[in-house]
Amino acid sequence: MLLATLTEICDFLRKMITRFAPSPTGLLHLGHAYAARVAHELARIHDGSFLVRFEDIDHTRVRPDYYQAALDDLAWLGIRPTAEPWRQLDRLETYAAALEKLRTMGVLYPCFCTRREIETELAAMPAAPQGPEGPLYPGTCRHLSRAEIVDFTALGREPAWRLHSAKAGALCGHLTFRDLRCGEMAVDPTLLGDAILARRDIGTSYHLAVVVDDAAQEITHVTRGEDLLPATHLHRLLQNLLGLPKPLYLHHPLVTDEQGRRLAKRDHDRSLRSYRDSGLSPGEILAILPPLPF
Repeated sequence: MLLATLTEICDFLRKMITRFAPSPTGLLHLGHAYAARVAHELARIHDGSFLVRFEDIDHTRVRPDYYQAALDDLAWLGIRPTAEPWRQLDRLETYAAALEKLRTMGVLYPCFCTRREIETELAAMPAAPQGPEGPLYPGTCRHLSRAEIVDFTALGREPAWRLHSAKAGALCGHLTFRDLRCGEMAVDPTLLGDAILARRDIGTSYHLAVVVDDAAQEITHVTRGEDLLPATHLHRLLQNLLGLPKPLYLHHPLVTDEQGRRLAKRDHDRSLRSYRDSGLSPGEILAILPPLPF
């Protein structure tokens, strides 16, 4: 009990570091403004640091001008990082090293399935495995033999790499994470099924990169939308497997439109830039955002 108490005291005394991690695939919208404000204000009121990290591993969708556009929009709102922003594309070797560590632990397997093949198999199942957002990967490649893997490779099919969630969960045992809104939560290692940790086209994934980067930047408080709460179960699992620190979390409400639909770039929601161009002030933008969740 004393050790746990001392650990909690040390965690409390650590300088708070938060981050905002947009993808430079479009202009920021109100949802981004709220996410950035939550992370920035949490750090500010605790005399901590606020960092920006560009999640740009999906390089096929990235546009160079969106990096600076995001920083300009944040600065217009009075939100500035306390250090130079990171770009995930600069850190691919680091993710590859983490992936190799997991591979040597025996918790990864190669997956040669195409999206269409997965959809076909799920459609044929009487009861497809379900996750928080729909059907999960049915485990088609989970038990491929060495000979089958060699055959797929000989055909020129590059694999993605999936986490064997049940095996990883058994290896880690009971895990928890603490969310500042939801409290202490027990990890369900199979909640997202056998998630992809390395796409065949880019060699990593959001899940692996975000865990590695949060540890490298010494993030103490991960603030992000409540839609990512299920992903935290997987992230906590990866932290344990890789021997990385466990941050605190704050999964905040999402900004939605009049129909309750989550704002997204792909839906062409009105950008912060368009609000600026129409004459709204930063104060007026901040005033229409939801209240801070702390």
